[in-house]
Amino acid sequence: MTQTYSGFIAIIGPTNAGKSTLLNQIMGRKVSIVSHKVQTTRTRLRAVKMVGARQLIFVDTPGIFKPSRRLDRAMVGAAMDAVGDADAVLLILDAQKGVTDTIRGLTEKIKGRPNLFVALNKVDAVRKQDLLPIVAELTTLADFREIFMISALKNDGVVQMLDALADVMPAGPYLFDPQTRPDVPDELYLAELTREKVYKYIHQELPYHINVVTERVDVDPDGVLDIYQKIVVQNDAHKKIVIGRGGAQLKQIGTAARRDIQDQWDVNARLHLFVRVEPDWENKAENYTDQGLEFKK
Repeated sequence: MTQTYSGFIAIIGPTNAGKSTLLNQIMGRKVSIVSHKVQTTRTRLRAVKMVGARQLIFVDTPGIFKPSRRLDRAMVGAAMDAVGDADAVLLILDAQKGVTDTIRGLTEKIKGRPNLFVALNKVDAVRKQDLLPIVAELTTLADFREIFMISALKNDGVVQMLDALADVMPAGPYLFDPQTRPDVPDELYLAELTREKVYKYIHQELPYHINVVTERVDVDPDGVLDIYQKIVVQNDAHKKIVIGRGGAQLKQIGTAARRDIQDQWDVNARLHLFVRVEPDWENKAENYTDQGLEFKK
């Protein structure tokens, strides 16, 4: 009988370092939200990747940043909790930004963990001679097993990185079906896809104070999904931005989200979007548990 291996890898790093892009590249399809805005990944999304007989369970965490609001604190707390549960930790940093104070503070928190790796991302945008000082400083911050030079967007260096991560997975039975989808509730995954489109089209006008909730999913006799979602905003001004003149903005968001849902799931779908003003949504516990976050008073 073939020996099997299975373990968790926490992907951690600053906002906009490319964590979600890397996870989507590894899986060969969209798993996590990718946006122009930082701090967009809210939940710890899991995805399973098989490398030979070894099962890698990736946990994409919210970006590390200085928290100022309750939602911020919950997101950063989720990231650090993922590190504590992981068999390996993959720290991702943007090669264009180098070793920042955020990276230094983060490595100080995780340096005692076993199986630490670094993915120096976006190296295709940096001259090779400028990468050497970054690598030199990283080696002084923690005992990293390996530092990978990658471009998550172009898939450069990713296969070699996966092989190295697979080598440190502990022996044991598979923890998930090798063919499984991300272990996120379908409703949450659908909401993430729509929230991505909100950020894509109105990221300059709209702050982070939005939420997307999938209220229900029905299936008609022909197998077409009817998906009902609400986009939650904090005030009437934000509602007007999301809807747009004559409903044009909301229609653009809905059309793009529906196409993405159909492409990702290979289904026919109708997406029904409604915009609701809920000024206090960030202070309601149910809005955190629905996203896999801990509500802290």
